[in-house]
Amino acid sequence: MNALQRGACAIVGVAESDLGQVAEGLSPLDLMGQATHRALLDCGLSLRDVDGVFATTSQSRMPTLALCEYLGIAPRYHDGTNIGGCSFMSMVAHAQLAIQAGLCEVALIAYGSTQRSAGRSNVAVPDVNPYEAPYRPIYTASSYALAASLHMHQYGTTREQLAQVAVAARQWALLNPVAWEKNPLTVDEVLGARMLSHPLTVRDCCLVTDGGGALIVTSAERAATLRKPPAYVLGVGEHLSHYHITSMPDLTVTGAARSGAAAYAMAGLGPSDIDAVQVYDAFTITTLLFLEDLGFCPKGEGGRFVADGAIAPGGSLPVNTNGGGLSYCHPGMYGVFVLMEAVRQVRGEAGRRQVAHCETAIAHGNGGTLSSQSTVILGSAATL
Repeated sequence: MNALQRGACAIVGVAESDLGQVAEGLSPLDLMGQATHRALLDCGLSLRDVDGVFATTSQSRMPTLALCEYLGIAPRYHDGTNIGGCSFMSMVAHAQLAIQAGLCEVALIAYGSTQRSAGRSNVAVPDVNPYEAPYRPIYTASSYALAASLHMHQYGTTREQLAQVAVAARQWALLNPVAWEKNPLTVDEVLGARMLSHPLTVRDCCLVTDGGGALIVTSAERAATLRKPPAYVLGVGEHLSHYHITSMPDLTVTGAARSGAAAYAMAGLGPSDIDAVQVYDAFTITTLLFLEDLGFCPKGEGGRFVADGAIAPGGSLPVNTNGGGLSYCHPGMYGVFVLMEAVRQVRGEAGRRQVAHCETAIAHGNGGTLSSQSTVILGSAATL
């Protein structure tokens, strides 16, 4: 990633497809197509301008080929990276490399999933691990429950502190008109919900929804001529540490420590320079781990950091301002939505949940069972 230049590219268009539980008969490609056309409308470009396509989904073996056929385009450059929910952050970096190298000019990054509508049919299942399968874990909740259990044991993190993450996400979601969850949530309700995999209840776990999203990335020069203020790519970083949770080097330290460090170094910024934080919250424990590993609080202090509403509306650090995967939407691979919210905050387009004077935002993605981590730092024109 050393060839990447700070601010050389920008995200210029973002959009969701229909979300929640979509109309019967819609496919993941339909949702990718919806999001693509809406993202192009957002920035004032058309399909004729797209010459780079980056796509993934767990419901297609060859999503980039399928999407290009669906849209009727033949791009000069394509990428089907799949490292789980952080694939889209990595695709931002890959798209910038391609644009800087002259391999394409306008890159589309797209995702779609009908996991709620499809149920267990036509949705990918994890590879079997003979060392874990005999214990009959609930994939992926049991994996994250291991990390939560060790964090609680090692640092004194409490169930109430984990619950505060879910409560804060719900408070943000209530400010987002397209969020799935519409009712307030309390710590007691999180603790009293059905236990899924100890110590995590169902309210510690992400939603199961349908949905798709799309991003349009282009050069800084072209971005300056388009409809909306660009969100410039200031820094990126990625790290792979394991596949199965039983091979994770330390259950309380994720690859975000390395991907975040790389992104900060490229951006020339640190945690104190970030105005809005968007992290992949598949489970309440992931928010704590990423806040620690991205430098917003010391290792082991995540639970105490969030305990008094620090990450909720009105708190000291705005985190997951769209409601996150816990309360906004979570159609399987959530990272594209993390990026969209970061872009909207930098643009000043987030409505009632807008962070005041937001010039920088970090978008951090997670894949597998804390396996792959990818970080993107975005900034307004004032940060160049």
